[in-house]
Amino acid sequence: MGMIAILGAMDGEIQEFLGVLERKSEVQWTEFLFYRGLLESKEVVVAKSGVGKTLSAMVTQRIIDEFAPRAILFTGLAGGISPRLEIGDTLIAEDCIQHDLDATALGFKRGEIPFTSHRIIPCDRSLVEAASFCIPTEGKMVRGRVLTGDQFITQKDLASHRYLVDELKGDAVEMEGASVGLVATVNKVPFLLIRTISDKADSQAKVDFHTFLPKASKNSLHFVRHILRRAFA
Repeated sequence: MGMIAILGAMDGEIQEFLGVLERKSEVQWTEFLFYRGLLESKEVVVAKSGVGKTLSAMVTQRIIDEFAPRAILFTGLAGGISPRLEIGDTLIAEDCIQHDLDATALGFKRGEIPFTSHRIIPCDRSLVEAASFCIPTEGKMVRGRVLTGDQFITQKDLASHRYLVDELKGDAVEMEGASVGLVATVNKVPFLLIRTISDKADSQAKVDFHTFLPKASKNSLHFVRHILRRAFA
């Protein structure tokens, strides 16, 4: 049947998973540790991808090459930019875009990878539907769009950042999702992004982010358990 890969950018985003993983073993690759084991009686590999698009893409490709996962679930924190989202809510991504990929001067749309068909990267529909039946540990669940870029956004209301909502129709911003999604898509591996809203991408973002991390990790585990039971029965 194949295993399921569960990724988070930072140690704190995968810590809850490591605490409940059964028959855990480790595989070392450069500076990264990949943890194999069982969760909800399913074979999984849990890993930290590192922060940002480059590391997360690199680790995702390595996991695909090493473990041939049947699906990839990426979990962790995000900054809410949609008025629909409050701190503590969970965003299930229907799709994602690299918001900092800008070749508009050459006639491409913002987020479009030049000379490819990739811009809006859709998550797997069956995984989105499975996640939609989960009730978060707190707050509400919203389906929407994740925007990915190599910046930690703290001033979403500045005129220079209005494109995030006005043009790209984003609901939350983070630093890995669309990168992981692109690698998964090119390799034809179904993927899903599950993001707990830790902040509102404003001047309080740094404080909220660090305070909320342990709570968000528990919520991520809650959602992943639900998806493993429902989508991989």
